[in-house]
Amino acid sequence: MIRSLTLALALLTACIARLSAQPADPPVTMPEPPAAETPAPAVPRTMVGTWEFSNADREKSCSITFRNEQNRVGKRVEFDPACAGHFSFVKDVAAWQHADGDFLKLLDAQGNPILEFSEVESGIFEAPRAGEGILFIQNASALGPKPKTADEITGEWSMIRRTGRAICSLSLTSTQQGEEFTVRVAPGCDPVVVRFGPVTWQMDRGEIVLRAANGRTMRFEEGEASRWQQVPQSANPLLMVRK
Repeated sequence: MIRSLTLALALLTACIARLSAQPADPPVTMPEPPAAETPAPAVPRTMVGTWEFSNADREKSCSITFRNEQNRVGKRVEFDPACAGHFSFVKDVAAWQHADGDFLKLLDAQGNPILEFSEVESGIFEAPRAGEGILFIQNASALGPKPKTADEITGEWSMIRRTGRAICSLSLTSTQQGEEFTVRVAPGCDPVVVRFGPVTWQMDRGEIVLRAANGRTMRFEEGEASRWQQVPQSANPLLMVRK
């Protein structure tokens, strides 16, 4: 019995010695999390460059160019020749000024503000002016095509159904009647047009507006292939097509 215990103790001692002699497992190294990307600094906004200057309907529009060079009262500003024809006051604008969080100001030669524009959307500034309504300065590169002017719309038109059947001929004339223009309706028009009875027309926010004697209106917006579709849309809308 003593001999067996001695042998077992010797074997245990040898095992412990062998285990002690083995190298320890290397420590587990956790990978470092990737460094968070530093966002690129915001590109500073600048007014320098050419912008569109217009009224609310954009039938009066021209270009305004903001320069970075200083003059006596601010920074240089230039209008294209069409601006003076649309807005007589631009001849008095001598400089511009704009600070973060402040109005975009157009200044006269004494440094007094002629107009103060507030930024209502990114890249769109507006300012009220007596006799002109709301005026806009907008980034020209972000604008869509200009809405049609009354001069471009004047002429002979057909009113048709979506099926292509013509139901009336109209003349949108340049004869002024108040703030609108006279409509001439050809004989033989469909009853739906006769009952409506358009007498004047105008352009409003890029849409053709026909107005009846009782004040009711039909509105048409420009669609594909130079067809103007009645709005709001209906199951069987009327279309206007130039002859």
